[in-house]
Amino acid sequence: MKKLTLILLLVSTFYTAYAQVPPKPYGALPAPRQLRWQETEMYCIIHFSVATYTDKEWGYGDENPKIFNPKHFNALQIVGAAKAGGFKGIVVVAKHHDGFCLWPTKTTEHNITKSPWKNGKGDIVKEYQLACQKMGMKMGIYCSPWDRNNPLYGKPEYLTNIYRKQLKELYANYGPLFMSWHDGANGGDGYYGGERKVRTIDRSTYYDWVNTWGITRKMQPGACIFGDVGPDVRWVGNEEGHAGETYWATYTPEAPNAGKQPANGYSLYEKATEGTRNGKYWIPAECDVPMRKGWFYHQSQDGQSKSPYALFDLYYKSVGRGACLDLGLSPDKDGELSDEDVRILKQFGELVKQTFAVNLAAGASFKASNIRGDNAAKFGPAFLLDNNRYTYWATDDAVTKPELVIDLHQPKTFNVIRLRENIKLGQRIEGAAVDVWVNGKWKEIATVTSIGANRLIRLPNNITASKVRLRITASPVCIALSDFGLFKEPVHLTAPLISRDNSCIVSIGTSAPVATIHYTTDGTEPTLHSPVYLKPFLLTNGGIIKARGFEANQASETGTKEFYLSKSGWKVIGTNPKNGNEPSNAIDENANTVWSTLSKDSTQTAQYPQEINIDMGATQNVKAFTYLPRQDKITSGIADKYVFYTSNDGVNWLQATIGEFSNIKSNPIEQLIPLEQPVSCRYFKFAVLHVVSGNGVTVAELGVKVK
Repeated sequence: MKKLTLILLLVSTFYTAYAQVPPKPYGALPAPRQLRWQETEMYCIIHFSVATYTDKEWGYGDENPKIFNPKHFNALQIVGAAKAGGFKGIVVVAKHHDGFCLWPTKTTEHNITKSPWKNGKGDIVKEYQLACQKMGMKMGIYCSPWDRNNPLYGKPEYLTNIYRKQLKELYANYGPLFMSWHDGANGGDGYYGGERKVRTIDRSTYYDWVNTWGITRKMQPGACIFGDVGPDVRWVGNEEGHAGETYWATYTPEAPNAGKQPANGYSLYEKATEGTRNGKYWIPAECDVPMRKGWFYHQSQDGQSKSPYALFDLYYKSVGRGACLDLGLSPDKDGELSDEDVRILKQFGELVKQTFAVNLAAGASFKASNIRGDNAAKFGPAFLLDNNRYTYWATDDAVTKPELVIDLHQPKTFNVIRLRENIKLGQRIEGAAVDVWVNGKWKEIATVTSIGANRLIRLPNNITASKVRLRITASPVCIALSDFGLFKEPVHLTAPLISRDNSCIVSIGTSAPVATIHYTTDGTEPTLHSPVYLKPFLLTNGGIIKARGFEANQASETGTKEFYLSKSGWKVIGTNPKNGNEPSNAIDENANTVWSTLSKDSTQTAQYPQEINIDMGATQNVKAFTYLPRQDKITSGIADKYVFYTSNDGVNWLQATIGEFSNIKSNPIEQLIPLEQPVSCRYFKFAVLHVVSGNGVTVAELGVKVK
């Protein structure tokens, strides 16, 4: 009897001890600095430099520092607008590819002390630092490794005497930093001290990233290092602001060529959107996207900023998939954000705050199919409502597909579901489903294929229910779920959609019926006093159309669309080479059709320039040209260096403008090429001098702006 009692006591002791053991971590795990970064969720990267004054996305490196002279630079206004939007930090672009340094560096004369701003005594980076300290915001630094100004770029001395010393100056004088941000754009043509040539580097070895990042670890140990390949935070692989529907924080970077080491600017970045299930490293993704079409301010993009609900949609597709959102802000030439951008940021922040102010699951009771060791005090589902990312409901090791019934005790209406895992134990869950109890049975309303640090499920319709069920449908190990929430996104009217057909007829519509739609054709904001849209109308010469829907006392967001000169009557009169597909695709008003001269023979080398000539049918006073690259996520044939010519007879041509499409590979938006002076012509020629990749040219659309 005593022996049996002893055995039972030992079994009970073992079971009790087992019940106190947390689940074993699964896979690669985050470091403390990565956890702090994850909790940041949203921050803004600020592009403001000499490119702001040259109306370019990338400076060439030959810009005169004297052009940099903001009249009203206001770091508090910029940082305050970001904070009002719910963002918790900023990343300062201290040096972009043009090499101009926004702090008084000792490494180069190409810096802010040579500008007239504050008589050469100013320090933009310091003003951001002081603003962040005053407003309780985090700050990070971006110092471009590529330097199109410096004569040493491409040589070993640039790394040791310039770039690393610049990082040391920034780390020593502007911390503490939460991020050190490193771009993947490396090597190419530039000023380089007056040489004006192309300089190439071995992107996998030139920067010696292991030792360069060692400086970061030593001087700013709390900063996460961002790059195409991490090592702490990876680029998501697009500049559209979204992670994959299935998203893994783990990642194994790969080089494009076998035997090479992946590096910034040299990786199979398209795989970063989803990540690597069971990847070798914990390298979560940052989703970067400009608030406007470009990263730097361009007056031509005024009125075209992403709306509050467009930003909210990106929030769901970035933060809501387990990544972080990095929104690009662009101060203007005066050194401030536009009133429109400030307003949009505030409205977006209010929208996020309003949506997630109340967890409708609060006060619910839970019934779990399994609790680890039957120890609810330590691993029970009540932890799902304590708003702590690292307390959690866990199951026994053998239980990988548990169910949880959430009794709300009364009918509640929601349209957003939030799930989180305790990522200190890794990203574990590979599938989940949510059901509601309707008419005496369970009805599935949502499924996901990953959860991770944060998963927001935005339902297409409002759901009213008093009981909800969560089912984990796939997981290689027991779960460690830290959060369950139900929320109600406020009702809103969607922005009207604006389109124009080949006959120049403009149509405006909404996804749901509204009482009236009001519109303007001069780019001003529509009000109830603006013209009412009753039927499609003619718009031949182009312009900026804005429209809003009105229903009772509510107004929709503004729909905006800029149209250029109508292409009705246009025709192609010549192309070089002759072997491309239908050249009229370049002027058919259809972004999904492409003129292409790409060869199916990958070994064939293309000769440049390649040209297409357009007859507009009548003489026009051209103020700008437009080029829309292919929109199918493929980069082959996208032009990045070009010349536009004009003619009045189609025989004799004059050069109108020459340049580059900076950053077009990562951000393939429509390019607007303004002319210094309007040109009167009937014909124009687009000559491509160089492409991003491939052995030919692709063009989705060419256009002309006359007003």
